[in-house]
Amino acid sequence: MCGIVGAVAKRDVTAILIDGLKRLEYRGYDSAGLALVNDQSELVLRRSVGRVVGLEALCDNLQGHIGVAHTRWATHGRPAEHNAHPHTSSYQVAVVHNGIIENHQSLREQQKKAGFKFSSETDTEVIVHQVDWHMQQGDDLLAAVQNTVDELKGAYGLGIVSKQEPNRLIAARSGSPLLIGLGNGENFIASDMSALIPVAKRYMVLEDGDIADVHLDSVTVYDSARNQVERTVLISTLSDEETDLGGYAHYMKKEIHEQTRAITETMEGRLGADSVLELPFGDNARDIFDAAKELKIVACGTSFNAACVAKYWFEKFGVKCDVEIASEYRYRQHVVNEGTLFMTISQSGETLDTMAALEMAKGLGYTATLCICNVAESSLVRASDLTIFTRAGREIGVASTKAFTTQLVTLLMIAICLRRRRIGDGRTPDEVETMIVQELRTLPQQIENILDLEHEVIAMSKHFADKQNALFLGRGAHFPIAVEGALKLKEISYIHAEAYAAGELKHGPLALIDEDMPVVAVAPNDELLEKLKSNLEEVRARGGKLFVFADANSGIESDVDTQVLNVAAVNNYIAPILYTIPLQLLAYHVALLKGTDIDKPRNLAKSVTVE
Repeated sequence: MCGIVGAVAKRDVTAILIDGLKRLEYRGYDSAGLALVNDQSELVLRRSVGRVVGLEALCDNLQGHIGVAHTRWATHGRPAEHNAHPHTSSYQVAVVHNGIIENHQSLREQQKKAGFKFSSETDTEVIVHQVDWHMQQGDDLLAAVQNTVDELKGAYGLGIVSKQEPNRLIAARSGSPLLIGLGNGENFIASDMSALIPVAKRYMVLEDGDIADVHLDSVTVYDSARNQVERTVLISTLSDEETDLGGYAHYMKKEIHEQTRAITETMEGRLGADSVLELPFGDNARDIFDAAKELKIVACGTSFNAACVAKYWFEKFGVKCDVEIASEYRYRQHVVNEGTLFMTISQSGETLDTMAALEMAKGLGYTATLCICNVAESSLVRASDLTIFTRAGREIGVASTKAFTTQLVTLLMIAICLRRRRIGDGRTPDEVETMIVQELRTLPQQIENILDLEHEVIAMSKHFADKQNALFLGRGAHFPIAVEGALKLKEISYIHAEAYAAGELKHGPLALIDEDMPVVAVAPNDELLEKLKSNLEEVRARGGKLFVFADANSGIESDVDTQVLNVAAVNNYIAPILYTIPLQLLAYHVALLKGTDIDKPRNLAKSVTVE
């Protein structure tokens, strides 16, 4: 989850490294550091606890033409200066690392016996000592890194420099994302391309097992068998415009309001006059959909919540669908029925648990693998038979918003494609498909109408700012929407929030109801509305305070114990997408009142690349 950037250039790279870290800070912000080899071939180290701005203040008058830098999300070792990266060994070698080394304890014991001194509690420090040891045995930097990674177990993205070879930067990856940015007489490494927007448009994505030998005017890549290989040179379309706040106070607020555009672009070219078009999904999409008799969907976090919503759609259309948390999928035995399509969902495409689940699934007899993702150059995309991109655009806020709703839109379109195969020839749309497609076309305007209600959400948020707990309720496809609403609130406001299927109130959660427990309910006008109303009465009868996002025709009205935000009547298929928006706004405005760091909530990071 940490962010890595490195550079080798004829010019001073200090500012490049600092700027790159700022662009990667969403990956972790417990500490930051950089190491440079200066013109005197000295290895210079600067580290600080907290945000990159603290590190920047330590780097005045610092200069060097080669270096590596790191922003940390802590795993092994608390956030502290001595645990911050880069780590050095006798000030000969400096290493930055994203990932987890599983055999670090055994390596640490070996290195202590060899006389190495440890200054941190991190797993990373064993890497730099091992590289140093191999160099002491006569290896050059490249060979030392090659021999070191052969001795590591776990996941890593590495950037390594040595004062003994002051014009050479080594990069290595296994399980953690890493790419090479190609400049003009200068080259770079980074966890993702956003770090390199000002300095490089051309880049290569390293594959698992790759080691790159990076110099001013050359990059040589070796695969896991140590064969020299060529990796495809890509052109980045990222720009600073995507990372600009555009007048908003926070990225999360901006990204909530970008959902109209993001969803429009996700549907662009994929909807015909009366049907979902399959060809834009990929040349092999039709064959994969034809073969799919049932689904296994694996995801984490917000993406898992999207999968849980989609399960209702798929099964309503006659497609058996199982949904699992990726981090649990790998640790049990599986029975794979013939004709099962394996689907992963990930905003970043680098979530380690999801990637590991996909690799496991490939040996289990699934018909094909399908990935829903927002990042074209990601590991998950490269490993899947078919990828359907969400086109959300860059999402910087740690709490996912537009990535979630575009995932839902994509999943509904896929569900429609599979439905055709259950009700007819798989090619011809019927009146139900035509109706859903027409409703999807209205979705951007419906979202704008919801955003126009923000002032009502602001008024509602004032009742949450002094609370420690909150309960969210929903039924049917809106239960996972309630789960997502609770997740948003806990992520950025630090209020303990949990979601329940409303029918489960009487099986425990009612014990928590009192005037200090706000209860948020999602109440669309569907077949479960009357049952939900009964559940809400259970809350009212026990003195609970209700905050209800309700269909305007639901019949639920505000009173002394109930605040209702009326949502315009909408088709039940797209309702889960729309009801997400006010829950996002509620979380945002509660966090704003509490004064938390909305875009960078404590202990979290955007891309989860560790197990």
